[in-house]
Amino acid sequence: MVIVKHVTEFFEQSFGRWRSQRSGHHLAFSHFEEVRSTIDIEPLTAADPAVAELCHRYGVSAEAITHPFRMRWQGESDWEENATFEGSTVLVPVPDPGDATRGKLLRDQGYAETVAAVGEYAFGPDGTFVLFTDYERASAEERIWFATPNVRFRVSLIRTRDGAGVTTASFSSEIRALAK
Repeated sequence: MVIVKHVTEFFEQSFGRWRSQRSGHHLAFSHFEEVRSTIDIEPLTAADPAVAELCHRYGVSAEAITHPFRMRWQGESDWEENATFEGSTVLVPVPDPGDATRGKLLRDQGYAETVAAVGEYAFGPDGTFVLFTDYERASAEERIWFATPNVRFRVSLIRTRDGAGVTTASFSSEIRALAK
């Protein structure tokens, strides 16, 4: 297992194209879903208009951020026949100035709800990136860790807003697409 202890190292290691296979359990619907997708994570600069807009929206200075990026995805799900999807979001890490293992993650589109959101992240002692995000109707917990520099895993839980129940649980394995 690769132990990552700093947000800079984590996001630099995340840049690139990933092939993802996710299994999701939608408890509210008693449904199991299989999703295969391609995820592209590309670095942005503080001068990018989408990054500047997020910083402005949340009153964060460009000097306070590190490694902003855009994540794009496209894939297919077995939820319905021929179900395909795609999307994109801009994410801006804002490290805690007193603790490099913690901070906020600004998003122009959230994971549990498709609205702008701010999550709180921290790194566990084993290098796992843990992100908690509260939304209007739900909350999300995501855990991402690297098994090797080119293999990472992600576990996500979507909870009811009060945290009393889990509505969705998923596990993803992601393999970096290497150039030939």
